[in-house]
Amino acid sequence: MTRFASFSTAALLGGSLFALGFGALPRPAQAASGPFAALVGSWGGTGSIQPGNGTTERIRCNANYRQRGSTGHEVDVDLRCASDSYNFDLTGQFTADAGNHISGQWTERTRNIGGNAIGTAGGDQITVHVESGAFAANLSLVTRGRRQNVTIDSPGGGKPVKAAIALSRR
Repeated sequence: MTRFASFSTAALLGGSLFALGFGALPRPAQAASGPFAALVGSWGGTGSIQPGNGTTERIRCNANYRQRGSTGHEVDVDLRCASDSYNFDLTGQFTADAGNHISGQWTERTRNIGGNAIGTAGGDQITVHVESGAFAANLSLVTRGRRQNVTIDSPGGGKPVKAAIALSRR
């Protein structure tokens, strides 16, 4: 794997996983408290990533979500993931407006890069577009109860990258 492919795969997955925070949509009783209110706390899980070199690797992730303010419309995220070939450590800040349009910024600390995330939330599914100068990815997220499932699809700098990860509240 070239250095660029390793960099973009880790950055892609890390930036994309920030979108996991957008998957926990409010239950009817939480509608007034915003789409991030149900996320506060720690989550963890595993999945697989196909970095485009023909291999599939198992990945392990831990996320911590901290609500900013009292409305559940702003959240700070810390995310750490590891596979056999790389690690990444991400932070981010995200905001949802009254129509559940999501925007945010993220930084991958080990590689000193960052980017933007935009998306929308509705029902138990959301779509998010994540990008930086090195890549772009589309995500599909489904949240049901205490489980989050995310699918990531990106050309990854000319090499397809796909990931599927399941997180559970701890």
